[in-house]
Amino acid sequence: MTSRVSAAIEAARAEGRGAFVGYLPAGFPDVATSIEAAVALAEAGADVIELGPPYSDPVMDGLVIQEATQTALSNGFRMADLFTIIREVTARTHVPILVMTYWNLVEQYGVDRYADELVAAGGAGLITPDITPDAGAVWIAASERTGLDRVFLAAPTSSDERLQMIVQASTGFVYTVSTMGITGERAQLDAAARGLVERLRSFGAEHACVGIGISNAEQVAGVVEYADGAIVGTALVKALRDGGVEGLSDLARELSAGTAQRA
Repeated sequence: MTSRVSAAIEAARAEGRGAFVGYLPAGFPDVATSIEAAVALAEAGADVIELGPPYSDPVMDGLVIQEATQTALSNGFRMADLFTIIREVTARTHVPILVMTYWNLVEQYGVDRYADELVAAGGAGLITPDITPDAGAVWIAASERTGLDRVFLAAPTSSDERLQMIVQASTGFVYTVSTMGITGERAQLDAAARGLVERLRSFGAEHACVGIGISNAEQVAGVVEYADGAIVGTALVKALRDGGVEGLSDLARELSAGTAQRA
């Protein structure tokens, strides 16, 4: 089964650019606006969308995303809303949607049930930041059964052995963490990201997208010189919070313009 996420990255490459992957918290600020925001993100040039269901203990997220997820929860977000949002967005755009989720949420829901409902809603797969392939056998089996993509994270501190395992287990792309620590904007991206992408390629990674700390078109342009795509989260969430869907669209168009690879 062809990975829709891989296909989107390849389509961007065929156009001479890197992929723009945009993250939004599901249900922020509310379910209806969340749907409009994701559609706007696709229309503004995102090649892949990540939706993050709110979680009461978001240990990996920076303050902006933590506050957004708390807003979504206080506005009544329920897990069933995630599949509603995906269904509504995929009815209006062909951009593949990955769910970036803490593993506990999937386990509580039931791994196979979660996978089946994600497929039924039109979702493309999961990004699982807090489980590694060696701890993810149940999810790997469910994804192979359903054809969903499974995106694992690789960090600069990962051993060669672990990177090899991550490359072999990932489909769609490998989520390449530019710096250690929580998500958020950083003035300068860690040079370790470039070295990490080179290591991943040496182990056979077809697609490596870099995330954590990318907030403007210049940084996107820098990343796509050596990686297959740039992942932006905090800056988009801030734009939605401060400027609504229109503000989000404006920033997304700017970021998308940064994906053209320099000759």
